[in-house]
Amino acid sequence: MEAASLSPTTPGTALLWARETCSGSPASVLPGREPPYSVFTVLVVTLLVLLIMATFLWNLLVLVTILRVPAFHRVPHNLVASTAVSDVLVAAVVMPLSLTRELSAGRRWQLGRSLCHVWICFDVLCCTASIWNVAAIALDRYWTITRHLHYTLRTRRRASALMIALTWALSALIALAPLLFGWGEVYDARLQRCQVSQEPSYAIFSTCGAFYLPLGVVLFVYWKIYKAAKVRFGRRRRAVLPLPATAEVKEAPHQAEMVFTARCPATVTIQASADSWREQKEKRAAMMVGILIGVFVLCWIPFFVTELISPLCACSLPPIWKSVFLWLGYSNSFFNPLIYTAFNKNYNNAFKGLFTRQR
Repeated sequence: MEAASLSPTTPGTALLWARETCSGSPASVLPGREPPYSVFTVLVVTLLVLLIMATFLWNLLVLVTILRVPAFHRVPHNLVASTAVSDVLVAAVVMPLSLTRELSAGRRWQLGRSLCHVWICFDVLCCTASIWNVAAIALDRYWTITRHLHYTLRTRRRASALMIALTWALSALIALAPLLFGWGEVYDARLQRCQVSQEPSYAIFSTCGAFYLPLGVVLFVYWKIYKAAKVRFGRRRRAVLPLPATAEVKEAPHQAEMVFTARCPATVTIQASADSWREQKEKRAAMMVGILIGVFVLCWIPFFVTELISPLCACSLPPIWKSVFLWLGYSNSFFNPLIYTAFNKNYNNAFKGLFTRQR
């Protein structure tokens, strides 16, 4: 998952960068010229460093909370933990090396072949796993709403464990395919270039397996969630509304009927409150999945569209746009834990408990 460097933005530095690219040797900065990095570039790099730190710390906090709080040792928190692991690795390994490459002149990779392979493998592995974990969370929510009677806790544990195993296995296959099967080259020592294999067949395989297939899954699943939730909540309202009317009609002086009349509103109230609580919980969960999917699509679709089209048509976007699309995709690892915690009060209470204990 390759990007272009943050090239200088001023005319003078752009000229130096172009001269360096054409001649193959670094251009010397003449007296009176502007420094190689403009104020805008320094600002952008500072924001990217803050993004890396925030992504790492927030996902690590979610992961530590799940590990330390016994109530979180169940579904769907193991799916959230799997997502947090992939996002922590993105922030700890992928994003710093990507930033180092962004800052090098002419997008050159100066860290050697071995570290290039490590970076590319972790980039594809962790980003793909993060995307498929979003699809797994959506599937778990779909089965919870549509099969709530048969989708027991034991079944959920088995399904979630299987989904996590398949997620990481598929991600590893996509990441290691160029190394295992010689499917294109990721490192060029002569040009000092390190990038995801540009072989057209691999581009189709990797983008479909890492993005387009899970995108189809999450969009179809959320459409089914919306339809199932709408039908289910409509049935509940129709089932609850006639009950108070029946209780008001049956008014008689007999003692037995008076007892029934006194108990019926209480039963209706308990049933209505229980259904209302469950309905609000499921609506909140469905909204969380919807926002999670929406942010995932907005963050990754620009990058994967260009990643698929570029090798097929032998064309390329301007370097600055490649960088923007890549880091927009990386930012999805920052938004994921924010969305989980914003729609789950248990996480907020757990965070407060952890900090209170530390004090």
